[in-house]
Amino acid sequence: MSYASIFSLSGRAALITGASSGIGLHMATTMAEAGAKVVLCARRSDRIEQAAANLREQGLQAYAVTLDVTQPSTFDSAWALAQEKVGQPIDILFNNAGILYTERFIDQTPEQVSAVFDTDLKGAFLLAQVAARSMIGSGGGSIINVASTAGLRAGGSLSSYGAAKAGLVHLTRVMALELASKNIRVNAICPGNFETDMHASFEEKGFAETIRQRIPMKKFGKPHQLDGSVLLLASDAGGFITGVCLPVDGGQVLSWM
Repeated sequence: MSYASIFSLSGRAALITGASSGIGLHMATTMAEAGAKVVLCARRSDRIEQAAANLREQGLQAYAVTLDVTQPSTFDSAWALAQEKVGQPIDILFNNAGILYTERFIDQTPEQVSAVFDTDLKGAFLLAQVAARSMIGSGGGSIINVASTAGLRAGGSLSSYGAAKAGLVHLTRVMALELASKNIRVNAICPGNFETDMHASFEEKGFAETIRQRIPMKKFGKPHQLDGSVLLLASDAGGFITGVCLPVDGGQVLSWM
C-alpha cells in the first residue's frame, strides 16, 4: 500500500462542526481534497452554504447542514440529513465548534461560563454520542475532537475555555476506551495558537506578541500545519491510534515561561 493511499479519505464521509471559518473550514477543505465527501456544519446557514458552494466550484464534494451545537435536540435530525446528502454513512466526525472569553477568572460571568461549557464540552460530548451510535451501526469510524493546549496546561485569562478543553481531553480518552471494541477510534488534536479569526482578537488587544514570545518556535501556527495530524487520525494511516491527545503547538506545551 502506498503512502498516498493510506492517507487518502476516498470513499469516506466527514461531518465538520464550526466549519464556517478558521480551522473548521480549512479542515473541511483538506478532507475534501483528500477525497472525502464533507458536510460543513455551523449556526449560520448562509455562511456554510456559501463555503460549501465554493468547495464544489473547486470540484470537491461538499454539502452544508445548519447545526447549533448548543441545541442537542437537533443533533439526530442534522446527522440524518447529513447522511442523506452524502448518500452514505458518515464515518468521520471532526468535533471542532468552540468559543472562548479572555476575561480573568474572577470577572467571567455565569452566562459566559455556560456558553463556553455548552459549546466546547457539552455540545461536543452529545454530538459524539450521536456519531458513535451511528458508527456502531455502520461498522466503525473516527472521531476527532478539537481540544487545545489550554486543556493541557494553565493559561491566564482562559479559565472557562481551559476547563472545557481539559474536560474534552479526558472525554476523548474515555470515549476511546469504551468505543475501541466497536471499531471507532477517538483522538484529539490540541492546537496551540494559530492564525485564525479567533486569535485575531489577540492582535487587537495588544498581547499577541507576548504570546508569540512564549512559543518556543516564536511564531503562531498556520492552519495548513494541522493537515498532517488530522489526516493521520482520520485515515487508515492512523488505523491503530486511539486515545491520543496530540499537541500541535510549536512546542508551547513544553514551555512554562
